[in-house]
Amino acid sequence: MKYKFYEVLPQEAVDIRQKVFVEEQGFENEFDDIDDRALHLVIFKGEQPVGCARMYEEHHEMILGRIAVFKEYRQLHLGSQILELLEAKAKSLGFKETVLSAQVRASEFYKKNGYIKFGEEYLDEYCPHIKMKKVLS
Repeated sequence: MKYKFYEVLPQEAVDIRQKVFVEEQGFENEFDDIDDRALHLVIFKGEQPVGCARMYEEHHEMILGRIAVFKEYRQLHLGSQILELLEAKAKSLGFKETVLSAQVRASEFYKKNGYIKFGEEYLDEYCPHIKMKKVLS
C-alpha cells in the first residue's frame, strides 16, 4: 500500500471524505478551517486513492481525525494502517500520545488499535461521539 502526506488538503482526500462522510453518513459540516492547518494523509491501492485522514496539533496534543476508507476497501485493514502511519508521524514529531474523536459505533475498532475512551459521549451532527487517546510506545 502506498501513502503520501500533504500539507494542503488534496483533492483525493476531498473526494474520499465527500463520499464517506457526506454521501454515506449524512454529515453536512465535513470541511472546516482545520483543513487549512492539518497534515493530510492519503493511502493508495495501486494508483487508486482509497483512504485518508488528517492530523493537527491543538493545545499541545496531536489530534487525529477524518479517518475514512472507501466502503469496498474496508475489509483490508486499511483503517489500522492509517492509524499506524499517523501514530508514527506523531511520534516522529515528538508527541507521546494521540487523541481522536470517535463515532461511538466505531469505538471498538479504535479500542482494538490501543485507544482508550475518556470523557462523556457527545453529539456531533446528531451522531454520538466519544474522545479516545493512545499512549505511543
